[in-house]
Amino acid sequence: MAETSYETYRAMDLALRVGEILLSSGAGAADVKSTMLAVTSACGLRNCAIDISFTTLAVSYQADPDTAPETHMRIVQHRGIDFGALSELDVMVRRLAAGELDRAEASAVVNDITSSKRPYSRRMVTLATGVMAGGLSLLLGGDALVFVITVATVIVVDLANRVLSARRIPAFYGQIFGALIVTGTAVALHLLDVPAGPSLIIASGIIMLLAGISIVGAVQDALTGYYVTGAARTFEAILLTGGVIGGVSIGLGIAQNFGEPLPVKIVEGTLANLPGQLLGAVIATVAFAVTCQVSWRALPGLGLVGLFAQLLFQASIGAGWGLGPSISSGIASFGVGLVAFHLGRRIGIPPLVVVSAGVVSMLPGGAIYRGLFQLLVEDPANMYGIILLLGAITTAVSLAAGAILGEYVAQPLARTATKLESRLAGPRLVGPLRQPSRNTTRKAAKRLRKMQERERAANIDADSPPEGR
Repeated sequence: MAETSYETYRAMDLALRVGEILLSSGAGAADVKSTMLAVTSACGLRNCAIDISFTTLAVSYQADPDTAPETHMRIVQHRGIDFGALSELDVMVRRLAAGELDRAEASAVVNDITSSKRPYSRRMVTLATGVMAGGLSLLLGGDALVFVITVATVIVVDLANRVLSARRIPAFYGQIFGALIVTGTAVALHLLDVPAGPSLIIASGIIMLLAGISIVGAVQDALTGYYVTGAARTFEAILLTGGVIGGVSIGLGIAQNFGEPLPVKIVEGTLANLPGQLLGAVIATVAFAVTCQVSWRALPGLGLVGLFAQLLFQASIGAGWGLGPSISSGIASFGVGLVAFHLGRRIGIPPLVVVSAGVVSMLPGGAIYRGLFQLLVEDPANMYGIILLLGAITTAVSLAAGAILGEYVAQPLARTATKLESRLAGPRLVGPLRQPSRNTTRKAAKRLRKMQERERAANIDADSPPEGR
């Protein structure tokens, strides 16, 4: 079998490193595959085969029909949302696909992305997590006191989850512990007769814990035919959501044992509460972007997206057409998907970042709390609680499906290609819209062959005996 060329190996390794960052940040498998193919093509490797699963990436390349293919694999070790690195990587891949960077320069950029300091410190991220939950409490009808208590409670939750994560405790137990802290705080305040809206604190904490779950990526994988990866991501989302439900259930059970069931008081969309809800949506959206390390330059644009999404949601649910929260959420997320492509390119971030931040204020934390309250406190034999929980699941799926549908509509309208199959080949939430041109790939392949020839010549000279022997 022919020896592996150094340049071939480096090109395949670059594609695997790019794919690892994308997959760990919640990008869909279709986007990851398309981006990795763009990287290998831009580096001169034609007709590579990409295989993606939930935690594994593989690239296979056959230089000639008469040689055996070589395959390289990478395991996705760390799974955490870092939209700052994702945005920088997206720009690098598009430059590489356009022929503005070569393989060595692209590898150097990836090294800088993975090793450089993030935009916000860990303390800033913890504070932003609390502020996000506080904004959600305003969105649900809270006042200044509820805002302050929610911020302080969620900061404690984030610090506790950091300790658990440092000790390699699975995220499922972190979700249970975080939900239990939020619910326990609300129960304590209710027993002390503090007028702090315990149901708002719990619902805001639920949404905060749900915000880190990659629902959009799971639905995108299912819609684009990556059923194994989609099923794995869906199971992960269900497991983590189950942890939240378990923690809240324990807290509600404790409150019931004290004989003080928590009241349910979550404000629906009304014109009287609209200014506070819009303010809460903007705060939650911007704070969530900070927790995901999005560059500060993109924060004003994302705040406008959060405002736009909440306006669409309130207009849909209050239009008098009988639209429930699930359909209204789908309509709002569809609008977010429509603007995500154009806005993302303008402010220098992938559409996935815009979508993830835009829909966070519409996650069904209130519906989950109402459903659990009905099942555990009001009437355990009543099916209404189960209906509310199923409605929460439907809302989460509607958010992801609506955003992806918006991308399907927006991206073909933005293209100038004349062929129908080219216009309908999207959507791309991350990575270049098109593969590198034939001219770019041809030039890269020519450079690769020259480098391989120099490698062979250098190896021959190294193996040749010195003169005179």
